[in-house]
Amino acid sequence: MTENIFPDMFLLNKAIAVVTGGAGLIGKPVVIGLAQAGAKVYIADVDEKAGKELKKTLDKKKLSSEYIQLDITNINSIKLSIKAIIKREKKIDVWVNCAYPRTPDWSTKFEDIKYESWKKNVDMHLNGYFLCCQQIAKQMKKQKKGSIINFGSTYGIVGPTFSIYEGSNMTMPAAYAAIKGGIINFTRYLATYYAKDGIRVNAICPGGIYKNQSAVFVKKYAEKTPMGRMGSSEEIAGPVLFLASEASSYITGHILMVDGGWTVW
Repeated sequence: MTENIFPDMFLLNKAIAVVTGGAGLIGKPVVIGLAQAGAKVYIADVDEKAGKELKKTLDKKKLSSEYIQLDITNINSIKLSIKAIIKREKKIDVWVNCAYPRTPDWSTKFEDIKYESWKKNVDMHLNGYFLCCQQIAKQMKKQKKGSIINFGSTYGIVGPTFSIYEGSNMTMPAAYAAIKGGIINFTRYLATYYAKDGIRVNAICPGGIYKNQSAVFVKKYAEKTPMGRMGSSEEIAGPVLFLASEASSYITGHILMVDGGWTVW
């Protein structure tokens, strides 16, 4: 057996990776983690300013990245972005669907949700993931290899615990549960559909990620989690790296919970 085979399995040297929503709360550390593992990472985001700032940060660390403007709600944007990357790199090894589009009224109480808002959120988020998966799978099928990683959520697996939101101005949007549940089973569908083509499709399901939420919410959340705390966005990067690398070469259709044990109880 080759020496150091296990550490090497996690490396992504010469790999080309794309992270949609790559300049966001979770996308940013995912981009950095993949780049640190040796990949050239495309920061695919609608926010040009944030994307280019992240690229500058990576440049200073001598990590390989590019910014590309990509809107997952627009099929032409997806097609043109993939075409541009393929023209330059000849391949795409890893595609991470981390974008999180939503409407301004995202947190409306269920009984007050307007049907048009519901449809728009499903269309932007769930259907955006569909469009990305459909288009990148065409390229990966030509390559006979690739890893697609979708972002689900604990609330795509279990029902919300609404008591943790009491005393704060927060709630769990109804569309979120429907969208993330759909993404999870869509991931399983793609895994079986494309297994023969060498394409692996898996999903990451984060638990609550700390982002300066109200103290009362953070306390209640921590009390309901076996590990006693919320997660950090940086803690999502490692699981993504695992599913992107050869360390998970015999894994497809898996839903990886990264939730501090939230779904154990």
